[in-house]
Parts: sequence; structure tokens; C-alpha cells
Amino acid sequence: MTFTGEQEPDYLREILTSRVYDVVKETPCELAVGSSERTGTNVYLKREDLQPVFSFKLRGAYNMMAQLPEDKRWKGVISCSAGNHAQGVAYSARHLNIPATIVMPLATPSIKVENVRRLGAQVVLYGDDFDSAKAECARLEKLHGLQYIPPFDDPLVIAGQGTIGVEILRQVDLSKLKAIFCAIGGGGMAAGISAYVKRIAPHIKVYGVETFDADAMDRSLKGGERVTLKEAGLFADGTAVKIVGEETFRVCQKYLDGVVKVNTDEICAAINDVFLDTRSVVEPSGAMALAGIKKYLEAAGPEALGDQNAYCAVLSGANMNFDRLRFVTERSRLGAGKEVFFIVEMPEKPGMFRKLIGAIHPRAVTEFAYRYRSPDFARVYISFSVGDRSEVAEIISEITNSGMKAHDMSDNDLAKSHCRYMVGGSADLAEERLFSFEFPERPGALFKFLENLKTTSNISLFHYRDNGSDIARVLVGIIPSADENIDKFAKRIGYSYEDVTDNVAYQLFLK
Repeated sequence: MTFTGEQEPDYLREILTSRVYDVVKETPCELAVGSSERTGTNVYLKREDLQPVFSFKLRGAYNMMAQLPEDKRWKGVISCSAGNHAQGVAYSARHLNIPATIVMPLATPSIKVENVRRLGAQVVLYGDDFDSAKAECARLEKLHGLQYIPPFDDPLVIAGQGTIGVEILRQVDLSKLKAIFCAIGGGGMAAGISAYVKRIAPHIKVYGVETFDADAMDRSLKGGERVTLKEAGLFADGTAVKIVGEETFRVCQKYLDGVVKVNTDEICAAINDVFLDTRSVVEPSGAMALAGIKKYLEAAGPEALGDQNAYCAVLSGANMNFDRLRFVTERSRLGAGKEVFFIVEMPEKPGMFRKLIGAIHPRAVTEFAYRYRSPDFARVYISFSVGDRSEVAEIISEITNSGMKAHDMSDNDLAKSHCRYMVGGSADLAEERLFSFEFPERPGALFKFLENLKTTSNISLFHYRDNGSDIARVLVGIIPSADENIDKFAKRIGYSYEDVTDNVAYQLFLK
């Protein structure tokens, strides 16, 4: 079916007559036991990560392509995408026996290119950025008379995504369900779900979730017209859109109840929450809806909680780049408010490390980094676990009373993304010796190590990081005093150690 510019689609009819179930499966909507306990109410996860291409995008792409007339099918379809939409188009084309061309920027990771080729589509790599690739897509569309399959801004695509709403209303008790949350990029899923839900169960709220650095829909709704962002943050790459669709904006303006905005750390925490509940790893945009629920409930009153209420998060996709997992792990505890990190200034004198750890103890230290720079004062980077962020003021007071000054860097993105990895550097310390110690990783292990690290020599470098292993590794730089045999000192500590003073990495970067 085609739509003219003057004809407003009947989304209820289009969604209910959608063709998606030729290839799409009705995904489960599961009670997330852990997330429900942590938030104090019922949280459901709509598992779109379980679709054949691990994303909801298959719904909209297939619904549009399945309804193409024969004269458009034989010529083929084309789209421009380096993400989930590309796989949705390629999968649909293979099932419908339609030739498909996907245009991607030259810098697209090879794994994404191969995934699309594996599904049978022709891949055209063109341009240094997405805008260049999109221009080439438009050229090829016109040159060969191909049918363009948009990622979000078409009524049939919107209707396909709207079938998610149909399933949710069948799967969750409507007397309890208060709100549905879904990620917003171009707005196709939010438009489809809200258009259906507001016709069938208008008392249920539908909220979109965006990141602070890719909030085109929120700005557009507040401004009353579509707003184009200069740049869109790329961490949640599945929703990194500079301008929302014309039709998706119109529908969201009519039906969407609002937008919740979340940051990178909150998304990472939500990825961890999903893993704890499902043992599945979703991509950043796939976890945004759950991050939005948590943010919403934090601001809501106690009446929003309890077993009489329920909230549903659409897990929109699980095409996670494996090399991102380390970053997600590092930032998830910060996003959950379970870890904080400080920069602490202290006098450069023996015993201050033990005082610092004593002020934090019994909380578990997750990282400790220091490098000698001045004979008068030292700066230490330290991160540690907390029950919640309300403990920070008490800890700062303890550190201050111990003769030091603490700066909470937990919300400082420059510090979290860059400065934490740049502590120290080289130092002109001719007599310095470098030792690598190992000891069993258990609660209080670092505190015990520092208790044993009693020396008349000057500690010039210290680095510890909790890597989740059962063995802790600490790097210690020591400038021997005249009255202390440094080798005997290392043995006296009682832990396994290695003298790494001659290691080439130390000689090149830290010496």
C-alpha cells in the first residue's frame, strides 16, 4: 500500500494487517526479576534481541518490502545503513527473493560488511562518512530505478515496528502496565508503538529514550518542529541520528508521552542489568529503554513503585561490538552509582597511602594509581565500591580529616575517559626499582598489602586494578633508602614478586 502526502495512515489497521510474521517471531516479554527487585516494581523486558537478525529492525523492513508491487520487486531495493537496518533489509530481501543493495561508508567495520553479504545483499562501500554514503545511495537509486527502503520514515516501516506494541499489550497485565519505554533514533519504533497503544489502551504511557548527545526527538518535540543536530553521539550507534523522520515526528508529536534522556554510564549500567537478568549482552541502544525506566522511577514518587505497577522496556537489539565490552564493564558500576572515583591530593611522605586506604576501608578499592612528581605533594587516582552515592560526603570528610583533599570525579567525563589512563608518566629517578607483586584477590587484600608495605624507602610509583581475577597484581616503584636492602624488603612482604626494573616497557615509558 502507498500513501500520499495528504493521506494520514490508519496505523491501527496497518499494524494489525502487517506482514511481519512471515519472518519475525513474537518475542517474549519477560519479568526481569533482578531489575524488579532493584527498582521496587515490576519491570518487563521485551526481547527484540532474539529476532533472527538480533534487532527489531526486521519488522519494519520486511513489512514494507513484502508489500512492494511486482514491478518494484524485480528491479530490486536499496538502502544506506551500517547497522541493524542493513541486516533487516538483507534478511527480508533473501526471504522475498528481491535483489538488495546496501551502501555503507568505507570505514564500516568488516564484521558488519560480512554480516550483510552473508545474508545475500550486494554491499557498496563508498565515502568517508554516512552523508557521502547516503548521497551515493540516492544516486544509485535514481540511476537503476531501485526502491529505497528507509530505516524509519515510512508508514509501512512504522507499522511494522508497531507490532511490538500489539505483542506487549497481549503479554503484560494491562491493569498493571503503566508505561512502555523504547529507544529513539529516527523515531520509527516509538511512533509505531505509541500509535497502536494510544488507540487500544490510552491510559498506558509511552516514553522514548534518548542520549543527552543524540536527542533530536526531544529537541524537536520541545521546539514544535524537526531540529537537526550538528553532531550525534556515537556510543549508542543504533540511535545516532541527527534529524528524526518527518512522519515519525508527526506521529510522536501526537501520541508520545515524553522523552527520558540518559547518559553513557547509565546505559552501561543497564547493559549489566540485562546481563544479570537474562545472561544476554545487548548493544548500547538495546539497553537504553531499561536505562530510561530506571531514570524515570528515580524521579517518580513512591506511588509509581510496588507490585501493583509494571513497566516494559523494549530491548531493541544485541548487535554489540565485542571490543566495547571492556568499556561497558568499566563504566557500568559508575552508572549504577555503585562505584566512585576520586583524585586525592596529599603530602608526599611515608604512611599517607595507608591513611587513604584506611579512610576508605572496608570499601573495596577497584583501582589505585600514583606516580612520583614532587617532593612536597602527591596526587593519587583511586576508585572504589560504594553502596550508593550518598556515602560520598562521609568518605570525603574522612579523607579530609586524615590530612588530604579529595575531588569526586565520578561525573567528570574527561577524567573518566582520558585522565584516569594518563596518571604519572616518566620520572627522572636514577635509583628507582620496580617490583610486580601478586597476592590473592579478596576483600581487604589491598589494605593488608599496604599494611605490610612498611618501608623507610620512598614509594615512587603505585598501580593496582581489580580486574575481576582471583589474583591481584600491584606494580610498586621504590627508591631505596641508605639503610634498607631493597631485595630483603621485597621478600619480607611475604607475597610473590618479580623485579621488573629491566622490563622494556618500564624503561621506555616510565623511566
